[in-house]
Amino acid sequence: MELRQQSGINHEMYLVRHLFDPDKLKQIPTRNGYGEGLVEAGKTNKNVMVLCADLTESTRSLAFKNSFPDRFVQLGVSEQSMASIAAGMSLVGKVPFISSYACFSPGRNWEQIRTTIALQNSNVKIAGAHAGVSVGPDGATHQMTEDIAIMRVMPNMKVFVPCDAIETKKTTLAVTKLSGPCYLRFAREASPVFTTEKTPFKVGRAETYRFGNDLTIIASGPLLYEALLAAQILSIDHKIEARVINMHTIKPLDVKTIIKAAKETGAIVTIEEAQAVGGLGGAVAETVCLSTPVPVERIGMQDRFGESGEPRELQEAFGLTAPSIIVASLRVLKLK
Repeated sequence: MELRQQSGINHEMYLVRHLFDPDKLKQIPTRNGYGEGLVEAGKTNKNVMVLCADLTESTRSLAFKNSFPDRFVQLGVSEQSMASIAAGMSLVGKVPFISSYACFSPGRNWEQIRTTIALQNSNVKIAGAHAGVSVGPDGATHQMTEDIAIMRVMPNMKVFVPCDAIETKKTTLAVTKLSGPCYLRFAREASPVFTTEKTPFKVGRAETYRFGNDLTIIASGPLLYEALLAAQILSIDHKIEARVINMHTIKPLDVKTIIKAAKETGAIVTIEEAQAVGGLGGAVAETVCLSTPVPVERIGMQDRFGESGEPRELQEAFGLTAPSIIVASLRVLKLK
């Protein structure tokens, strides 16, 4: 297996040593990284403001409110107004972050985001919390799985799905410096923290976390951890070496890395806690179809809504864990 040295840390060996020992991995919700990033961004940029729709603690906007009360606005249950007000703030040089559950923003206020933010190319950052089925007992109404698809299709919009709390903080800081609208998606449930402060991160550039030439697994969000687990099991049990790519930026998509992987491995599996149609899986399939046709298996929500249950049992029920990735990998290899 080829190994890569990055910033003095062999990141792949870090993963190999810790993946199978949960006691050595912190379990922190990605939303915590958003809260930490907001505070740090607020310290360095006085124009950063945070708006929230009655979910200050849940979205981790509370830390910013406590640090910069004069730059925090509580809108109540009014996501549509929140989007339009933030667009107005951006016109006078502010960098507003609007925070709510993803089912409400961009779910409820998609039209306002489209018209007052994206159409005007307003410098507004949209934070969608509690995305995916891992919201758990709240059920299908709160398990937003369509957000990547509906935001990716919107002109001018950039879309980010970070893999852990550390990468979420990096993403929050990065979008602060970007001009134009951005959508940042994160989860409610605690998930493994398996990157470090020195792990490379750059907007629009996918990162290869594991090297292999038999097939490629492309993942986004916390399920990247499941992809890495699956790749290790494939290597140990089946002598199959999978390349694993962290596609934290869904738009702009790192097309070059996808095409390179398609050419070098000849088969691709995508994994995401969202609708496979239109999400990461859709983006990868479009890219491959137009440039380097290879077999693609898309793991995600398959044209259905979620349901109430415990986060882990829902992920398992919908085939979003390592065993399902292994099955899909073995299946796609037969099509090479």
